Amino acid sequence: MAPNELSALAINRVPFLKPREKLLLLEVCASPQQLARLPAASLPAILGRAVRSHNWDPAGELRRAEADLKLLTSRSIQCTFIWSDDFPPLLREIYDPPIVLYYRGILPKPQEVWVGVVGTRHPTGNGRDAAFALGFELAGMGVGTVSGLAHGIDAEAHRGSLAEGGRTAGVLGNGIDQVFPGSSAPLGRRILADGGCILSEFPPGEPPRPYHFPGRNRIISGLSRAVVVVQAPEGSGALITAEYALEQGRELLVHADCLEGATGAGTRALADQGAQAVRGAAELLAGWGAGDSRQEPDGNPLMLRRRNPLLRHGRMPALAARQAALASGRWSAAEVLARQMESELAHELSIHNGEVWYG
Repeated sequence: MAPNELSALAINRVPFLKPREKLLLLEVCASPQQLARLPAASLPAILGRAVRSHNWDPAGELRRAEADLKLLTSRSIQCTFIWSDDFPPLLREIYDPPIVLYYRGILPKPQEVWVGVVGTRHPTGNGRDAAFALGFELAGMGVGTVSGLAHGIDAEAHRGSLAEGGRTAGVLGNGIDQVFPGSSAPLGRRILADGGCILSEFPPGEPPRPYHFPGRNRIISGLSRAVVVVQAPEGSGALITAEYALEQGRELLVHADCLEGATGAGTRALADQGAQAVRGAAELLAGWGAGDSRQEPDGNPLMLRRRNPLLRHGRMPALAARQAALASGRWSAAEVLARQMESELAHELSIHNGEVWYG
């Protein structure tokens, strides 16, 4: 039986618990009654470490959780739980997933492909351009962009995705009821207006605290199939996201055009340690379609239209052609990209002014 939602909301509010410990406690206290009766003396055995008993207030956390539920019903804020069908499956699989995700907008869907794009809050002009272009190109391939709504690389990646009509998700290091920094609030509103998502594991009213952001970073990588560090100096928080990506088995890449100077020192170190350097979405996604082993005759226009989803409907705007291919359910984003590149190289497909042309 699934745990009680009120119990999960209350446990999620306990300030001294790590994400993995919240999972452990939820297994023991699936109902509000069990949680309310649990004495502080039982916590060390459950968590495997000592805790300060005066910080344990289950009755207070349950009252605050009830207030959260009322807030969720009165505002455009929703939440999903780790056992729910709509909880992002990739995120559920990490070692320390959040037990609750508060969100506004439309959650990432299981069939969608998402890439984390992260970097410094103080990029060079080249770094800004690279982040915007990457978000734009990913959106053009039907791939969502995940980032942290911070200044700099994060914001440019979000804006690039929006400019191409793509889906983008912003992960907060504070409560879902406010966007931090406040200057990113207009960008957050645009993300929601264009069908994207803002999400957080932190309950409403929780302020942005320095120790929240490393945890936020694990959610960015946890939602993503791959993570690209566009530009980051030594000590950048984006490098924490890179560490999480490796721990979670995600593909880690860096942007090849942002490796120089002090602002790119952290990115350069990742490249020196083996992270692949790419210049755009095409390089990033090209390898994902390498497993396609279908063998079909070349040169026959009818057969070509069957094997290449971008050519099935003849002339069509580029974005519409990719969306139609993905909507069929027969092709992943990587396969669509691979077919497009394949046809461009064979001069069977050309793109002019944003339109796909056959022949």
